[in-house]
Amino acid sequence: MKKITRRQALGTAVGAATAVGLAALVTWDSAKPSPTPDPKARPDVSASGLSIPADGIDEVFEGRRIQISLAKGGGGHEGHGLPAWPTIKIDGKELHVMRNADGTWVSVVNHYESFPDPVAAARAAVRTLQGAHLAPFAPEGAAQ
Repeated sequence: MKKITRRQALGTAVGAATAVGLAALVTWDSAKPSPTPDPKARPDVSASGLSIPADGIDEVFEGRRIQISLAKGGGGHEGHGLPAWPTIKIDGKELHVMRNADGTWVSVVNHYESFPDPVAAARAAVRTLQGAHLAPFAPEGAAQ
């Protein structure tokens, strides 16, 4: 009879522990109730389908002024299924945002991170900038 080596025993034990851990995790995750959205979390949802009031947002976040308004159509965003498109400014400079196919948003500052709405994208951009000024997306006076 062939004897088992310590390396083989350890590999078997680690594999079994991993399988038990994954099974427990799947069971625990499926037992949790799915989160239900809080209807009071964002009471101002405009007809645009975005969580932005019709009159826009003007707030100071971490010392920076964020202004978000909704522009009706135009801007090359007609085919995105939104009747209005957000225009975001940080300290008066425009922050370009883009909507992903899954409904999340990215900005030129955080291009590889998705956010649930333009407000979250703007706040993340402020955090990422860490006090630096937002550079213009296109040279001033250039056709966009």
